[in-house]
Amino acid sequence: MITSQTHRRRPSILPTALPALFWGALAVGGGVLLGTHGVQAAEVAAEVAHAGVPHLDGRLMSAAWVVPFAGVLLSIALFPLLAPMVWHHHFGKISAAWALAFLVPFAATFGVDLATYELLHTVLLEYIPFIVLLTALFTVAGGVRLTGSLVGTPMANTVGLALGTVLASLMGTTGASMLLIRPLLRANEHRRHKVHTVVFFIFLVSNVGGSLTPLGDPPLFLGFLKGVDFFWPTVHLLAPMGFLAALLLVIYFVLDLVLHTRDPGKHPLIEGVHEREPIRIEGSVNLLLLVAIVGAVLLSGIWHPGTGVTLYHVPVPLETIVSNLLLLGITGLSLALTSKQSRRLNGFSWGPILEVAKLFAAIFLTIIPAIAILRAGTDGALGAIISAVNEGGKPNPAAYFWAAGILSSFLDNAPTYLIFFNTAGGDAKVLMTDLSLTLTAISAGAVFMGANSYIGNAPNFMVKAIAEERGVAMPSFFGYMAWSFGILVPLLGLTTFVFFL
Repeated sequence: MITSQTHRRRPSILPTALPALFWGALAVGGGVLLGTHGVQAAEVAAEVAHAGVPHLDGRLMSAAWVVPFAGVLLSIALFPLLAPMVWHHHFGKISAAWALAFLVPFAATFGVDLATYELLHTVLLEYIPFIVLLTALFTVAGGVRLTGSLVGTPMANTVGLALGTVLASLMGTTGASMLLIRPLLRANEHRRHKVHTVVFFIFLVSNVGGSLTPLGDPPLFLGFLKGVDFFWPTVHLLAPMGFLAALLLVIYFVLDLVLHTRDPGKHPLIEGVHEREPIRIEGSVNLLLLVAIVGAVLLSGIWHPGTGVTLYHVPVPLETIVSNLLLLGITGLSLALTSKQSRRLNGFSWGPILEVAKLFAAIFLTIIPAIAILRAGTDGALGAIISAVNEGGKPNPAAYFWAAGILSSFLDNAPTYLIFFNTAGGDAKVLMTDLSLTLTAISAGAVFMGANSYIGNAPNFMVKAIAEERGVAMPSFFGYMAWSFGILVPLLGLTTFVFFL
């Protein structure tokens, strides 16, 4: 990962490691060439040509197409442990290799037209809006600096996490995470044990807290666009969210109290060397810009002029273009209106956002077949997952909770939400009334379980990267999952028992 630490240069093993990685992955992809789900490549091409507009039918793909996506995940998990120097300097190239390991066989099997269409569709409608929004939030929140005496005591930390959990539903999990992670790290810089605080921050602020409004997390915003009332999540997810958040906060407080008692750390205020300074906010104009970001996001959801630009069969709506331009403008305003000195003292750098941009470019591309297969429903290679959520033709809320949640732990939680939204009938009015418990389960699973892995939700990786840049030795991919499976998953099981059985 990109960190602020200086590494001593050693002879790179990339000239041998990367070609082996790429061609090994490409060989796997080549083995997939005839691995369409019961249909030959020629038949696929004929179907695409007949349709006029390129279309990827997940029914035509085998589960082996998910191998490059799994390769990205395993690279994120294993390279920092087995070859940290290689990963630190070349993670962008490794990610690009996995993306090509999907795109090259995909183009060879389904045709260049469909591959070009899927590439442009993903880049123009998913990746660019994703990274533009993330950059805007990262830049604007990075311009807000709390000055004065910040001391990370167990009570102060717990209150801070609770505040962030509430703010996440108002400004989004990404906005709240980017706004609060630096002050939290600064308040705890005197503490020896900081990892647990960042992990619980990801649990609460970056995920669970965003479940009460469509502004909180992309799946709920997608539900809003599909006809779910704006305050429906507030009413129906308040109880499970409050239950889970309260348990997490209690566990955190007890854990932090124990660790603080063992090693309170050396801090001038604790030792009585300096007087407490009042807390002030520098760069307060960025708080207004955060509101403007929320407005730009809402604009893309509620304003539909019905026009736009079409590039190679990919329609880019005018609202998407305007929203992205507004977000870029807000980013520029933040850079212009915030002093460079304040950003420097805030520990702001472009490293974390560059890391996320490179890694998620590969994730967005290699995830294409996984989402397509899931959208095929029971006719797809992963149809057993879709079938498992219904019993006797009726939805099983507990099954929906875990199916949506487990997939959201590793896939994009917005399309995962939509898949199960449609599996449950796709009628917002019915889902909000007769099947309200099912929709609650889908919503809660997609939002809560994004905390199960670093890639479950975009803020997770951002928080990790910022913490590492500030010197916190964050757990590896699997190390973090040991935290989530040891603490969060049992609590999710309890939540299932209380609310969805």
